[in-house]
Amino acid sequence: QVQLVESGGGLVQTGGSLRLSCAYSGNIRSINVMGWFRQAPGSQRELVAILRDGGSTNYGDSVKGRFTISKDNAKNTVYLQMSSLKPEDTAVYYCAAGETVAAGFDYWGQGTQVTVSS
Repeated sequence: QVQLVESGGGLVQTGGSLRLSCAYSGNIRSINVMGWFRQAPGSQRELVAILRDGGSTNYGDSVKGRFTISKDNAKNTVYLQMSSLKPEDTAVYYCAAGETVAAGFDYWGQGTQVTVSS
């Protein structure tokens, strides 16, 4: 089992920045990919960013150039740096972990709310 705990959400104005953190623990040897997803009210969950152990990343089209995913292995923490935030970025953000992208994400955090005011 792997445990994920997100933090760092909050209220920010349009154009502002925020950094989310996801602390992971447990059987992390089985984890090769970590990601951030988000879900706005009335919408489906969507991919925000993925980071593989080899360092390769993928981003959702709506956040490319504005968000950056990174990882600190010493702290067992994955980050999502969000800049130039827009009201449409308002959502609950979830951290996720899995063995491979193709296999899907087996572990999910509880989510953290990000609200961008206009």
